[in-house]
Amino acid sequence: MTAAIGSASSHASPRADTTDHVTIVAHDIGPVGGMEIQLSRLIEGLLSRGRHVTVIARSCEIPAHEHLERVLVPTPLRPFAAFYPWFGLAGGALLARHGRGIVHTAGAIVPNAVDVATCHFCHRAFEALGGPSRAGRSTPAHRAHAEVSAVMSKAGERMIYRPQRVRAMVAISDGVRRELERWFPRLKGSLRTIPHGVDLARFAPDPVRRGRVRDELGIADDELVAIFAGGDWVRKGLAHAIAAVAASSTWQLLVVGTGDEVAYSALARVAGIRDRVHFLGSRADMPCLFAASDAFLLPTSYETFSLVTYEAAASGLPLLVTRVSGPDQLIVDGANGTFLNGAPANTAAWLAKLRDTGLRARMGAAARRAAQPYTWDAAVDRHIALYDELAQSRQRR
Repeated sequence: MTAAIGSASSHASPRADTTDHVTIVAHDIGPVGGMEIQLSRLIEGLLSRGRHVTVIARSCEIPAHEHLERVLVPTPLRPFAAFYPWFGLAGGALLARHGRGIVHTAGAIVPNAVDVATCHFCHRAFEALGGPSRAGRSTPAHRAHAEVSAVMSKAGERMIYRPQRVRAMVAISDGVRRELERWFPRLKGSLRTIPHGVDLARFAPDPVRRGRVRDELGIADDELVAIFAGGDWVRKGLAHAIAAVAASSTWQLLVVGTGDEVAYSALARVAGIRDRVHFLGSRADMPCLFAASDAFLLPTSYETFSLVTYEAAASGLPLLVTRVSGPDQLIVDGANGTFLNGAPANTAAWLAKLRDTGLRARMGAAARRAAQPYTWDAAVDRHIALYDELAQSRQRR
């Protein structure tokens, strides 16, 4: 069932206010984006285990279920600087009205005191790294908006990431946990690390899908293809990826995600490889695109888990990724991939090594084995254990 702001809402069942109920508050929940996918799998896992879930979000692409209640928050789609505070006020009001059971938020997005918050991106830590602007385009207006958005996000973290506001903080990797311990030390005793999972059945080597996608893209089966996936192209190092591919005459590059395609197309054209760089936009068929590829390339400057890296690993791809939070727990340097050091020439040298079919096969198999311990069932079970612990603690008060 679905309720909008200001409307009356019936409860999912008479058990709605028991410890079996969880309220999830997030901006968006769906099949595209690491955080959105994680929330989808968490909610589906909770429902499959008999839990009742209320979702308070701008959008929620979860199939209807008798134990699922949606409360949709009408907000402007963009810009973030308008959307973020609007969601905080409207979402907070709806949470006060409809929230029940354990309340879990995806980051610092509402002012209400909650039981659990998950840190999917630590804005304070990213600022301390001196990372690049997160502006979608390099215009003055976009850069100014990115600066305002960063200030607002950091202010939200300072307001919410306090013991008075959140009973338990979930870090999605050991690296994020270290960031939270450094920048929000008062939360140290409430921190839990719960990594994401990966669907090993959905993400797997598949010759049939490989051939179909390559036919669609006009890429021959014997051509080598690296795949880059994600938005925020400056932070994730798309310029580096294009330069590395330009220095390697035998590789093509699939670019999945949204960004300033005009600017990066021009960059590829100047490098002389516009015909070898394929901009595919936002896609929901990532298993097919990974199956069509020969290596995963992500020269990113900051990550918190990088679900897409784990999906690439499960797909049997060698991993060429910077040493950042998430991949640092997955990659064994030289065995299933390598940690990039920031120089496109060195990345190109690795692409040259991976022309060896046997090396690609060995590294890809090792990458898939490394991803196997990370399952969605384990992630859901760890969340349920945390919810039950918090519910029991509340009852003892």
